[in-house]
Amino acid sequence: MSSTSSPRVQEQPIARIQEQVERVIEDLLASLPKTDQLSAEQRRGIIARYTAVLEGNFIYWMTGAWLAVKSDAARSKIVENLHEEVRDSHPNMIRKFAMPAGALPTTGDTMAVHQSLTDMRLFIGRLSSVRILITMAFFEGLIQRFMPYLAELAQLQGSTEMEYTDVHGVCDVTHTAELYRALDAEMLLGNEAVSAAGVSFEGVELLRMLCENIITGSRAAARSARKSDEAYDARLRPVHVSGNGASGVRAQA
Repeated sequence: MSSTSSPRVQEQPIARIQEQVERVIEDLLASLPKTDQLSAEQRRGIIARYTAVLEGNFIYWMTGAWLAVKSDAARSKIVENLHEEVRDSHPNMIRKFAMPAGALPTTGDTMAVHQSLTDMRLFIGRLSSVRILITMAFFEGLIQRFMPYLAELAQLQGSTEMEYTDVHGVCDVTHTAELYRALDAEMLLGNEAVSAAGVSFEGVELLRMLCENIITGSRAAARSARKSDEAYDARLRPVHVSGNGASGVRAQA
């Protein structure tokens, strides 16, 4: 096979992966309730649960991606993203967004996303570079299009603090494209399955369920927990018991 045919072979899986991710994004956005049909408490809850998830976890997710990838190109693009997150203090930015909307997370808000957030953390901890990059490309692609909705929720709550939504509605367009380029670079190494049919979208599904919990709160928490149990039923973690060797039990949150 000539060297000129290799790039075309690699481009096709990326395009198909992106198409599948876009379909999930479209479905999720289409499921969003109309902002003017939500009560003030429902609007507050969405902002608060979003804050509970993003404020303390996005940098962790991206750090996991950096630890997982092997290609210099992928590492470079992820470091740029992390540098921006830390330099501009995006966790502080989102807290400033939530406060004027009266949407600092409560214990109830935290518990509503606890199980699906735990599942996402455990997924990142497996450090599967291709799967994490697909998942983060999905999230960046979703967030840029979710920002107008989030801003409208805050405005209806009486807030005028829109730095977070303004910044992420623009910068995440670039971040999404960069993550797909990072994915392409990582897949070229051939360390993991690279066909669109063979690549696992497990992380996308976990993150989709987490986003669903953000939107619907406690009504989705039990359903998400059941789905997570089914998805992880076959996955066991060894637990060492003194004198009895290692026994397999389901991973606990």
